[in-house]
Amino acid sequence: MSAPLTSAGLLTVRASYTASELGGLGVELRRPPVARLFIGQHPETVVKTVPYLYTLCAHAQRAAAQAALAAAVGAARRPVDDGELWIEFLHENFWRLLLDWPSALGIEPANAAFIAWRSERQGADRVAATQGLIAGTLREMAEKCRFLLVDRTPSAVSEFPALAPERWLAYWLGCAAEAPQPQRPASIAAAYARRLAEVELAAVALAENRPYPVAAAGGEGWGVGQTMCARGVLTHAVHVEEDKVKNYRVWAPTDCHFAAADGLQILLAGQHFADGAAARHALEQAVLALDPCLPYVLELNNA
Repeated sequence: MSAPLTSAGLLTVRASYTASELGGLGVELRRPPVARLFIGQHPETVVKTVPYLYTLCAHAQRAAAQAALAAAVGAARRPVDDGELWIEFLHENFWRLLLDWPSALGIEPANAAFIAWRSERQGADRVAATQGLIAGTLREMAEKCRFLLVDRTPSAVSEFPALAPERWLAYWLGCAAEAPQPQRPASIAAAYARRLAEVELAAVALAENRPYPVAAAGGEGWGVGQTMCARGVLTHAVHVEEDKVKNYRVWAPTDCHFAAADGLQILLAGQHFADGAAARHALEQAVLALDPCLPYVLELNNA
């Protein structure tokens, strides 16, 4: 019996364990048709509604929506609250790095440190609190996690994922047959390392009041807006006619990473496991590396 579909959707990951290997990887991503609610609405109504329907990374969702709608109608893009966006980005990453990754690796999560930072993240000392968390608890936790993660393909990360609204606009207009492919980690440890690096970059950006990455492309009623969230690049696309939304799409990183099982297959390729329990732990870590933004269930069959 399948798990019930929640308001955010549901991801089901299936695999089989046979002769020390994982095989038969498959994913089923079910999303409620939230974007249909925007059809027939005034663009400003959509901008106001988006954060209430997409509550995870709500500030990023609103920024992408406003950028897409402004590009479609040729209007100036509204300024964003850069500080709020950086804090939102850091919040999601700290959640994963201090709570979820340690749990996946059998380490006690740093609940108290995370809760303490959350209580200070909107205050005047948020930069100092962020820097202190990174230099102390996060650094200690990272050492423990990295010890348990064997990186087959180490890589350096010095910048955030690039935004490419023009490429997505070509797909939205039907000028490209396939949607642009997301940047995928080459290994589970590489995904963990990238998340650590992006936290460091975001903390510097917050301290220096840098603009948060937002970009858009479009015109003549067609628009694409993009921004960054903790899981990758977030894309909103809109078609406006006579000041009403005719069509709307949202591509979150989860939609790209779990459209098929390719990303999981890359992360798990060539690995062998002592038993079904070890295989399940590896599968859970691979899913965490791609980081779905909705509930998920794992169905592992021992053949």
